Amino acid sequence: MNMSKSVLISGGTGLVGSELVKLLQKNGHEVRLLSRSKGKGETPPVFQWDYKKEYIEEGAFEGVDTLVHLAGAGVADKRWTKDRKEEILKSRTQTSNLLYEKLKSTDHNVRTLVAASAVGYYGMDTGDTNLREKSPAGHDFLAEVVKAWEDSTSRFTELGIRVVQIRIGVVLSNEGGALPKLLAPPVAAPLASGKQFMSWIHITDLVRVLCKSVEEESMIGSYNGVAPEPLTNRQFTKRAAKAFGKLYLPIPVPKFVLNLFLGEMAQVVTGGNKVSAYKISKTGFDFKYAKLQNALEDLAKNK
Repeated sequence: MNMSKSVLISGGTGLVGSELVKLLQKNGHEVRLLSRSKGKGETPPVFQWDYKKEYIEEGAFEGVDTLVHLAGAGVADKRWTKDRKEEILKSRTQTSNLLYEKLKSTDHNVRTLVAASAVGYYGMDTGDTNLREKSPAGHDFLAEVVKAWEDSTSRFTELGIRVVQIRIGVVLSNEGGALPKLLAPPVAAPLASGKQFMSWIHITDLVRVLCKSVEEESMIGSYNGVAPEPLTNRQFTKRAAKAFGKLYLPIPVPKFVLNLFLGEMAQVVTGGNKVSAYKISKTGFDFKYAKLQNALEDLAKNK
């Protein structure tokens, strides 16, 4: 067991952050949160921040040796208007820049930054190319966002800080993310061609990857946060329907229908990536849910 860390988390009340808080505390680490709002006597302690006002509450970094930066507006939460696209970008880059500037201008003990990133880095639709961390970045909207996001967190190395970036795939959880949306309609059906790959990860494994990144100082740079079994949308949907007792309809939802309802954001579901888990596996990380079948069975059982 590694020495206890004092960890400050941005985005710590979200889907992933709230699970990470529990695991870090279980592993004996001290946790505090950065949040836009706070109440009195909260546990873990909450420090207020507002990137639009370039504000971080006094004392937030006191005694902190590790930052976990998960903040960012949900990519698939709202239609991609011009304003929403700006919010998706700025809520990632400007929050990173605010943290960087505050650390640069104050005495602190921060030695590690674990930052969220996304497999969108590689582009919205990369077919069946096996993508590793050294694969080139894409050129569409999300790829540009993720590249700018990673650039904004890579800068922390200039402050002598170890930086780990986890490129997160499709997170499987009953509490939010893709799975409840996929299974919300009365019948489950493939989307668009159904041949696009989905690189997924069970939320339990994702928070374990993040926790390992906090604890193990040998981890540096970018890692794909995905399970080692990417599947096509058709395969994924069929297995998810079976696990959750939903009717599966093998007729795909046409791309034009998705474009009609979702606009430009439809790219998130009509495209896909086949992303490799080789690098994170090489660190000795042992997936609890390496196979989709096991991941779905666990989630269906605990629904």
